[in-house]
Amino acid sequence: MSDANYEFEDDVKDQVERNPVRAQLRNLEAKNKELEAKLSEATEAQRKLAFVEAGVDITSPASRYFVKGYDGEMTADAIRQAAQETNLIGAMQTKPEVQAEQQAWNRVSKAKSLGENSEPEMDWNTKIRNATSQDEVMQLLAQASQASQNI
Repeated sequence: MSDANYEFEDDVKDQVERNPVRAQLRNLEAKNKELEAKLSEATEAQRKLAFVEAGVDITSPASRYFVKGYDGEMTADAIRQAAQETNLIGAMQTKPEVQAEQQAWNRVSKAKSLGENSEPEMDWNTKIRNATSQDEVMQLLAQASQASQNI
């Protein structure tokens, strides 16, 4: 009876030893299938991210067709340009960073133009030195005092 079990164990070992390449191949095929699925998911996520960065609303029905049919370069600028051509997004839509920078430049420009339009600064010392009478000096001091309060 012990001989029968011994013979059976040899058959099982032989079967396992006969097909190690096939077993390894099946494992590799399963891993390959799993990795291909993950690659497909990652590629699709990267594609959606490119459309979101371009400013395309991927949840709207019209945009879904655009996203499925787009086969151009997968950069945000190229997608944005194609979306503008199909009127999915407006031409004036820009990134928040660009808008903030434009607003800052507009403020600087406005401040510069306001500075150019204001009156030139009075040189009170020169006016007082050039005064010819005591009354004129007193008037200039009063004007200087009033001007300093208005600032």
